[in-house]
Amino acid sequence: MNFTVKEDKEFKYIDEGQGDVIILLHGLMGALSNWEAVVNEFKGQYRVIIPMLPVYEMPIITTGVKTLSKFLAKFIRHMKLKDFVLVGNSLGGHVGLMYCVASQENVRSLVLAGSSGLYENSFGGSFPKRGSYEYIKEKVEFTFYSPLTATPELVDDVYATVNNRERVIRILAMAKSAIRHNMAKDLPKIKIPVCIIWGKQDKVTPPDVAEQFNELLPDSELHWVDQCGHAPMMEQPEKFNVLLRDYLERLNQSVSI
Repeated sequence: MNFTVKEDKEFKYIDEGQGDVIILLHGLMGALSNWEAVVNEFKGQYRVIIPMLPVYEMPIITTGVKTLSKFLAKFIRHMKLKDFVLVGNSLGGHVGLMYCVASQENVRSLVLAGSSGLYENSFGGSFPKRGSYEYIKEKVEFTFYSPLTATPELVDDVYATVNNRERVIRILAMAKSAIRHNMAKDLPKIKIPVCIIWGKQDKVTPPDVAEQFNELLPDSELHWVDQCGHAPMMEQPEKFNVLLRDYLERLNQSVSI
C-alpha cells in the first residue's frame, strides 16, 4: 500500500486527498490496506481518512466496541472533523453505529458494509485454532465468496495474529463485546441517511442482517453486491466504489438543494 501512515500523539492514520471528509473504519482483524481501492478511487475528490483502531493496544479490561467508539470520538475531536461520511466494515460498522447514536450531529451520513451490531458468525461459528495453518486458511476463505480473495499474504497475517497470545485474548474480548452490544434498540435513534452496501453471499453477517438494518434504520437504503462475501470493498472493489460514488453524489445533491 503506497500511503503514508501518519502519527500524532496516540493516533495513527492515513489522510489522503482534499475536500469533503470520508472516514473509513476497518474490522476486527482488518487492516488499513483493506480500503486501498476505496482510497485510490476517492482521494482525487474527497479527503479520505482511515484511523487505525487500537484493537490490540487497549487494556484487556477495557477492550470492547464502546471503548473503540470513544477512541473514534477522541480522534474526530483531535482532527477537528465535522459533517463527514463514516464508512465502516464489520466491526468498523459497529463502531460507527455506536458513534452515531452518541454524536450523529457531526455525521452527514453513515455507510455500512458487512457490519456487526445485530448478528455476526465470526470465523464460521468457531474461534480459530492456534497453530493450524490449514484451519486458518479455511476460515479466512469463509469470509469471502471466492476463496482466491484469501491471498497467502492475508492468510499469513491472520495466522500470525491468532498465534499471538496477547492479540488473541483481545480478539476474544472484542468479539464478546460485539455480541453484548446489540444495536437493535438503538438503530431507530439514528436519523441521518444510511447507505447499506452488502455482499449477497456474506456468510459472516448474512443477507438477512442487512435487511434487518434496513428495516430498523429510519432513513436507509440497501444495495447488494453479487458474488461477494463479508468485505465488498476488498472482494468487489469496483462494484463497491460505483455504489458508494453514486450514493455520495446523490447525498451531495440533496444537501445542496
